[in-house]
Amino acid sequence: MAGLMRSMLPSFTLLTFRITAALLLCFGLATTPTQAAEPIRILAFGDSLTAGYGLPEADTLTARLADALNKMGRPAVVINGGVSGDTTADGLTRIDWALADKPQIMILALGANDMLRGLDPKTTRANLEGIIEKAKAADVEIVLAGMLAPPNLGSEYKTAFDAIYPELAKAHNLLLMPFLLQDVAQISDLNQGDGIHPNGNGVAVMVRNLLPYVTHAMDRMEGAS
Repeated sequence: MAGLMRSMLPSFTLLTFRITAALLLCFGLATTPTQAAEPIRILAFGDSLTAGYGLPEADTLTARLADALNKMGRPAVVINGGVSGDTTADGLTRIDWALADKPQIMILALGANDMLRGLDPKTTRANLEGIIEKAKAADVEIVLAGMLAPPNLGSEYKTAFDAIYPELAKAHNLLLMPFLLQDVAQISDLNQGDGIHPNGNGVAVMVRNLLPYVTHAMDRMEGAS
């Protein structure tokens, strides 16, 4: 009898191991060689366009962008760093506070209110450059989302303002989305009643156009690590 028990022991031990392994897998307790990637922290630093003026939370740029990235298998937390009405000067005063959230990528989307107020493009450029330098010092990958001035501000102003974003992108080796409101500006079906702020459908277009730049920034960041 003792000999029979000894002969059964290896089979019993193997069976116990298989049952235990199956239970671990079923309940998600088994360890794996690689852990799930930590979500990348993205700061959308801007004005009402990133804040989500007039929109429910689910339709804001930050919520829609986070959802799109996660559906692509690119886990991300998108921080809403938009303040309605902010100029580039306002952004410069609060960038240190915003960087305290430890973003790895920043979408810099300021300048629209400078343009609407007719502020000196040289001042706008200097403020944006100050923000860029602070973000780069914190080792943050930057996507610069540009703005374009309308013709009614005059050709001289438009030329000077429109040049700000490509010049900064070239000087600091940044990813440049030339116009944040591409395919949205002045299209009534994509904007709220004021004709300026995108509605939910407009935000969907903005996210679609922004995604390639953000995923490129993710690739850059991961390649540098």
